[in-house]
Amino acid sequence: MEHPLHIYNTLTRRKEQFVPLHEPLVGMYVCGPTVYGDAHLGHARPAITFDILFRYLRHLGYKVRYVRNITDVGHLEHDADEGEDKVAKKARLEKLEPMEVVQYYVNRYHKAMERLNVLPPSIEPFASGHIIEQIEYIKEILDHGYAYESNGSVYFDVPKYNRDFHYGKLSGRNIDELLSATRQLDGQQEKHNPADFALWKKAAPEHIMHWPSPWSEGFPGWHLECSTMGQKYLGETFDIHGGGMDLIFPHHECEIAQSVAHSGHDAVRYWMHNNMITINGQKMGKSLGNFITLDEFFTGSHKLLSQAYSPMTIRFFILQAHYGGTVDFSNEALQAAQKAYERMLDGWKRLNELKPSETSSVDVTDLDRKCHEAMNDDLNTPIVIAHLFEACKAINLVNDGKATISEADLDQLKSTFSTFLFDILGIYDERESGSVNLRPYEEAVDLLLEIRKDAKSRKDWATSDLIRNRLAEIGFDVKDTKDGFEWKVK
Repeated sequence: MEHPLHIYNTLTRRKEQFVPLHEPLVGMYVCGPTVYGDAHLGHARPAITFDILFRYLRHLGYKVRYVRNITDVGHLEHDADEGEDKVAKKARLEKLEPMEVVQYYVNRYHKAMERLNVLPPSIEPFASGHIIEQIEYIKEILDHGYAYESNGSVYFDVPKYNRDFHYGKLSGRNIDELLSATRQLDGQQEKHNPADFALWKKAAPEHIMHWPSPWSEGFPGWHLECSTMGQKYLGETFDIHGGGMDLIFPHHECEIAQSVAHSGHDAVRYWMHNNMITINGQKMGKSLGNFITLDEFFTGSHKLLSQAYSPMTIRFFILQAHYGGTVDFSNEALQAAQKAYERMLDGWKRLNELKPSETSSVDVTDLDRKCHEAMNDDLNTPIVIAHLFEACKAINLVNDGKATISEADLDQLKSTFSTFLFDILGIYDERESGSVNLRPYEEAVDLLLEIRKDAKSRKDWATSDLIRNRLAEIGFDVKDTKDGFEWKVK
């Protein structure tokens, strides 16, 4: 490949050329949602980020085994080791079975992802469906001397691991800083060291999600599921592990420690993390209570929203920033993204209506190369979007009769535009793909404008002006062109 893909590796803190371990197969694991509530904008960003990676790797010719887990047990209320399980709490409050809660929110998550045009993963394992594998994984860590049992729970021995390896290499923390920052929590007396984390927790009598194990009736720690399921479906070493930047510590740091203690080597070659969605400079998330659910965006029902925003507006908004940078929510930013998305689709529509000439006076031959170079530079989607908008300028010049394009260049432009806008960025035209069939409505507007065009040809200015003015009052923007007309909703 002339310009190979480079991605930022959180572990090494630099951009590295991506080389699969087992070409053409790429193993990719991404931390999925904890299903005790509706998906919010913060969930959309990692889903879209790694959907782009998934799409682009497949575009490059790789076969991708994409695993995205569902956390339905072990994610505790206050800390990775303490508090009430969030799914169990929801079940207790709503007088439901925990799996009813899980299924309800998984269904809603899938529906939201489908609306955002996020492709489903190859495998979507549930933590509760892999209890046996997690127990066996713990046994291996115990056998290697990096864990201990205490009152029916099993904890990972962080200081011992750190003496032999390096705990903190992903997040850049050292163990002394960690120990000084570790809070004293209920149950810490079970641990040899406050930095140790749970691999298995003995269930309290009131805990409604628990399984038998050699140590107690209990449940696995939160960090364990990804190490276990990653190994099961992708092997002891695989290519990419992704997730939000908020997971670097402690979740992914603990994953690294578990996998090394279990297998004697790192499991992941490239760690990738998307940055946060913020609101007033703070991370948007459930724990802070400042989140807006995706359904609230789609309906405009949240008090902070001045209008509803469609799924493709949300997707375009997220892709306008590089995945490694923060994105701050505002109505103004979303409205700008909506207008940009509509301009892009208008460019695509005009492109498909262009008539070729003998020669080209616009240069669009570099578009494919420029877009590939941007994607190969750590998935730089905002640069790809900028290149597509540059192409829209050329399209408009040809459309307005101020430039020409040859048939070969026109075909190439259509192919490149379609590949990057639809196949790789995952954008689709909601005006044509919604649940309501808009074709009769569009054809009715076209019919009115054909009648207006005929009136103009007969110099019936009264009828021509009446149609144009009434359409403008209703909310249509009509533009006369050399070939007839264009229109859009204002």
